[in-house]
Amino acid sequence: MTRPAFPAALGPDNAAVSKPGQPKSVWAVAFASVIAFMGIGLVDPILKPIGEQLHASPSQVTLLFTSYMLVTGVAMLITGVVSCRFGAKKTLLAGLSIIVVFAALAGSSNTVGQIVGFRAGWGLGNALFIATALATIVGAASGGVARAIVLYEAALGIGIAAGPLVGGFLGHFSWRAPFFGVSALMAIAFIALVVLLPESPKPAHSTSITAPFKALTFPGLLLVSATALLYNYGFFTLLAYTPFPLNMGTYSIGFIFFGWGLMLALSSVVIAPKLQRRFGTVPMMALALSLFAADLAVMAVFTDHKPVLVIGTVISGLFLGVNNTLITEAVMEAAPVERSTASAAYSFVRFAGGAAAPYLAGKLGEHQASLPFWVGAACTAAAVAVLFSGRKLLSHMDDHAPAAHTPAEARAITLGDD
Repeated sequence: MTRPAFPAALGPDNAAVSKPGQPKSVWAVAFASVIAFMGIGLVDPILKPIGEQLHASPSQVTLLFTSYMLVTGVAMLITGVVSCRFGAKKTLLAGLSIIVVFAALAGSSNTVGQIVGFRAGWGLGNALFIATALATIVGAASGGVARAIVLYEAALGIGIAAGPLVGGFLGHFSWRAPFFGVSALMAIAFIALVVLLPESPKPAHSTSITAPFKALTFPGLLLVSATALLYNYGFFTLLAYTPFPLNMGTYSIGFIFFGWGLMLALSSVVIAPKLQRRFGTVPMMALALSLFAADLAVMAVFTDHKPVLVIGTVISGLFLGVNNTLITEAVMEAAPVERSTASAAYSFVRFAGGAAAPYLAGKLGEHQASLPFWVGAACTAAAVAVLFSGRKLLSHMDDHAPAAHTPAEARAITLGDD
């Protein structure tokens, strides 16, 4: 299986160094990455205030997630083509500028429909940025690929955990403040990259826009993508719908999902590799998904008990983190194609197909508060059944010692947490 070529954005020999070992450009991209990942959970604490102040139902408000994910998933099909044509720096700056504009427009909106539309634009910018940021860090960082991946995953963890916390803090003043905050921070990151990041050479080979679709003809990759599509329903039910039955203030919601983000980051980077080495990839994926389905079922039974919802939300991060890492390993080994192509195909299926989950969860919750959790649990359980039905297609996964995470794997983990 061939590996993708990653552009060398900068070498340590010709860069100013901000601290021993890493050039300033690396820290600039890492900072921008933290802010980009913050956008994942930033809106959680302000979903309910947006609905109350703009007189919108839960299903209308959860479209903020649906439009964002749908565009992100579809845009993953073109990010490789764009990066190959214009280079990493231009792609990064394009993504940042799009986020700056659409985040500010979202904060200036007067209707939920406007916010939903601007979040879609935000999703395009995020896809362009995230798909290119890791390759840039790898090309610019000193100390090898492994060290660069650690830095990138640290940015991922900080961003995911901090997003709900920042959203809760700024959302206490106004639901508009988190949007303006992201826009301002991304503008700072844009300036930093213009100044600190040199132009990078274009990849030696071009990427076809049809390559991800061709990759899905391989049964192993299609199996893993279908599994992810199903469990994503439960994932985004938790993320987009839970703030409504919790019915707490922005600070409280922010701290709850901050805990969720910490658990997800911890289990993704630390716990998952250890469990994989000891028990195998497919068995641990099945166990993590089964525990997540059970967690959602418990939340369905005790939807009226806020302590249960709080605990269920936080510990779900452990299960999701383990599964996200291991399913990414499976994606990278499921088809004899470039890993960037496999990642794009996988992300397209799970996000474009799963984008309806937030809206449907909100709609079901308007009829019965526990129903979204029941449906999420059932879809996640179905993911386990699909995984087991084709487990022979992944039987080779543990025939060798797991390799260290590659840039494409870390990028797919990132998108898996979006």
